[in-house]
Amino acid sequence: MSLRSSLFISSFTTCGGSSSRETSTPTIKPLLNSVTRQPNPPDSSGGSEENNGELLRASSRFCSCGRRHFLEAASTALFPISPSIASENLQSRYKTVLSRVHPPRPDWCEEFYASVLNSTVEPYEAEVAVYKTQLFTNLRGKAKKVLEIGIGSGPNLKYYANSADVQVFGVDPNTKMEKYAQESAVAAGLSLSNFEFIQAVGEALPLNDASVDAVVGTLVLCSVKEVGQTLQEVKRVLKPGGLYLFVEHVAAKDGTILRLLQSALDPVQQTVADGCHLSRETGKEIFKAGFSSVDLSMAFVSNALIINPHVYGIASR
Repeated sequence: MSLRSSLFISSFTTCGGSSSRETSTPTIKPLLNSVTRQPNPPDSSGGSEENNGELLRASSRFCSCGRRHFLEAASTALFPISPSIASENLQSRYKTVLSRVHPPRPDWCEEFYASVLNSTVEPYEAEVAVYKTQLFTNLRGKAKKVLEIGIGSGPNLKYYANSADVQVFGVDPNTKMEKYAQESAVAAGLSLSNFEFIQAVGEALPLNDASVDAVVGTLVLCSVKEVGQTLQEVKRVLKPGGLYLFVEHVAAKDGTILRLLQSALDPVQQTVADGCHLSRETGKEIFKAGFSSVDLSMAFVSNALIINPHVYGIASR
């Protein structure tokens, strides 16, 4: 999925008013500031832990030996760093998962999604630049090999890919995003020889175990088929001590008008926004994934309208 898929409904809802937002002062409203605590295990009642009003800093101790995704069940535990050097057998299995999760669509359809999402991302990116800048400083000088899932047009590249020794693998199921991602790579100062766009899905990443220093994912877990499987794939490809940097929108607090709107519009959003879900409790899923530590914060993004609140932070392998 393209990482801007989540903003698709917002773009149409705010049609005619986006130009004024592009020049406005960013108005991110942090919901969490400096309170820290050790979190309790995720609430099984279905409540949204993302709305507890505190910074969640955790050394998660969940078992990491839980169910492995269906790709491993099919005995394909390892993937090469690039499908271009994969054996025919592995390529076939990897393509099977891709087709199952992201069925082929006509070129015009893929191009439509890519062009619309690429052209509507600026107001959102202008607003979230404040905390993305802070978040991505954790990669500078530390991550030589970076995988970004749902890279789309590559708006994150400017934050971490401006070093000559950084190698980036950009994963997205929509091949029409490649040209936009390459443009962003060049604009960020990243040589195209150090950038590889790979058509893939988060549930089946075509990389070896422990092969990258960091994984980046922004607004992508809302639209994958299996959040848990995607997070296990993130853990698998990370080196020990590697970092997972994330920015995701989550369900609003139960009982609020915003949550009611999200529930009502969820089916429409999934249809027009490439599978994006409005009411996933992604923060819980990240804690449950079994990372050694999770540092998670929240913010309200005014340009995102009903796609709020957001969780952002870092998880360590």
